[in-house]
Amino acid sequence: MENVSHQTDQWNANLYDENHSFVSKYGNSLIELLAPREGERILDLGCGTGDLAKRLFDQGVQVIGVDKSNNMITQASEKYPEIPFFVQDATQLPYTNEFDAVFSNATLHWVTKPKQALECIYKGLKQTGRFVAEFGGKGNVQTIIDEIIHQLGRDNHRTDSPWYYPSIGEYSSLMEEVGFRVTFTQHYDRPTPLVGANGLKNWIRMFAMSFFYGLDEKEQEETINKVEQQLRSKLFQDNQWIADYKRIRVISVKD
Repeated sequence: MENVSHQTDQWNANLYDENHSFVSKYGNSLIELLAPREGERILDLGCGTGDLAKRLFDQGVQVIGVDKSNNMITQASEKYPEIPFFVQDATQLPYTNEFDAVFSNATLHWVTKPKQALECIYKGLKQTGRFVAEFGGKGNVQTIIDEIIHQLGRDNHRTDSPWYYPSIGEYSSLMEEVGFRVTFTQHYDRPTPLVGANGLKNWIRMFAMSFFYGLDEKEQEETINKVEQQLRSKLFQDNQWIADYKRIRVISVKD
């Protein structure tokens, strides 16, 4: 399979593994919803550095991991050379009737053309194949976003969100439009502890730096410090930063 090319890759795979391993850990319970069976062929869409793909592999699944980030795929391939990993865009997947399931954890809120991605997922599944996913839902990290925008808005810097955080109704409708039969949906609060005293700063540097394009490093640091200062009373609890995550989980079937 050919790798897709990218103009830039902002993902720091080492920082992801060191300070944001909670992303994969929370995905372990999603695998229980997936209920993989030995011998199944499953696509891990947005596999990151490969930890959940490895868990599927260890359960006897024929897993393929794909991610848009070359940095992530390089790290995943180095960690788990026994698993095939490829750089692929969720809206340009090349598969047709290949998978018993498509599994996706903490990825689809980065896909701003959701229907196009769902069409690719649907096409890639075998008949009766299932799509199981979790990602950020309506209101996800809203407290953090609002404060970033508040600080940046004073100087009219970029304040548009890089994420897609739908409601259950919106995303269920998209799945049905594509042809899926929706069998399960959930939208729930998941307050998420961040690692270390600099947890909020590290989270912003990992996931939200697109807000800061156009600022030099000093301006970025000053703004992030202001965001941290303003959010301490809201999100710093018992000597730990807690991000206000709200997640969507869905299961649907290709009938």
